[in-house]
Amino acid sequence: MSENTAPQVQFGLFSVSDITQDPTTGHTPSEAERIQATVTMARHAEQAGLDVFAIGEHHNPPFWSSSPTTTLAYIAAQTERLLLSTATTLITTNDPVKIAEDYAMLQHLSGGRMDLMMGRGNTGPVYPWFGKDIRQGLPLAIENYALLHKLWTEDVVDWDGEFRTSLQGFTSTPRPLDGVAPFVWHGSIRTPEIAEQAAYYGDGFFANNIFWPAEHYQRLIALYRQRWEHYGHGASETAIVGLGGQAFMAKKSQDAVAQFRPYFDNAPVYGHGPTLEDFSQMTPLTVGSPQQVIDRYAGMRDMFGDYQRQLFLMDHAGLPLKTVLEQIDFLGGEVVPVLRKEFAKDRPANTPDGPTHAARVKAVYGDTEPRQARPRANRGDNLSGPNPYQDTAPKAGSAFGAAAVKTGA
Repeated sequence: MSENTAPQVQFGLFSVSDITQDPTTGHTPSEAERIQATVTMARHAEQAGLDVFAIGEHHNPPFWSSSPTTTLAYIAAQTERLLLSTATTLITTNDPVKIAEDYAMLQHLSGGRMDLMMGRGNTGPVYPWFGKDIRQGLPLAIENYALLHKLWTEDVVDWDGEFRTSLQGFTSTPRPLDGVAPFVWHGSIRTPEIAEQAAYYGDGFFANNIFWPAEHYQRLIALYRQRWEHYGHGASETAIVGLGGQAFMAKKSQDAVAQFRPYFDNAPVYGHGPTLEDFSQMTPLTVGSPQQVIDRYAGMRDMFGDYQRQLFLMDHAGLPLKTVLEQIDFLGGEVVPVLRKEFAKDRPANTPDGPTHAARVKAVYGDTEPRQARPRANRGDNLSGPNPYQDTAPKAGSAFGAAAVKTGA
């Protein structure tokens, strides 16, 4: 797959960057080991024929990925076609101006082979570490993304909101590659307002789909599709949906269960809770043969409709790198080729393919050669706060008002 010819459904990996003791050996990798292992895993994903690699953002142990853009830029330099993304960029505790700058830079360095997923995160203490109040998590997500969207779509921005200093005549640099902003997914485990936000902007919605029963995510995705159509982006089936997933495979299903059980039982996230069998029944976690994974995930279309991206969590719970690479080989060599064919059967003609920069550029410019934006000179030399040469600062608050988050609207 070249970046110009994206598959209908993009398959790949996402990592939460945990550093966890291997319960079978007692070995706990260092940060350096896990960081280098993740880079190896991403390179191997491309070699195995996968389309996407995504990494989360965390600022607390036992996770190491505090700077996704640094990691993804390094991986971009060592790969040729792999799409790079985040498995959450914290829209609540990061400054939208810094997000705009960092990810536009990554867009340039990767040649457009990137997008990102916005989320609020699941670690409460991170808010005060960055001077934020967790009780304002949802308003922060709404206002901060409104500013980020504005910074990427307007060359010169005036901004006055509740959660950061005002901006007057501000230009975020570098400007998006080819004048086209990175594609944005909005990720959520449980929050309908985030599905509403994704629909409002015509962005993608990513349902984590690894912890809760399918019925929960069906409701969120159905809301997103309904509101996508409501906001005039097209029929509900043209909305851009991504799903998470989990699998562990061996040639024989009983071997897969035996090998994975100690990792499941001791995992920081779900260890010492439901049994492996119960969790596998309640969620998409599939532990067994490649054919069992194919059968389980081929059925996702029936539950969620046609969608654009399927990511798998495969490197967590202390699994050693050798095992993770073997799992990637199962996924790329046996599972994904069959799923591509299954997902292509009877796929409606109006169902979008997985998003890429090349496709988004073509949608803007057609077949003409795109021109890289050259922003106008700033009106206020990137002043922060009121312009001392103006009597009053213009008001340009969030375009996504409180009414938009009323999910019953």
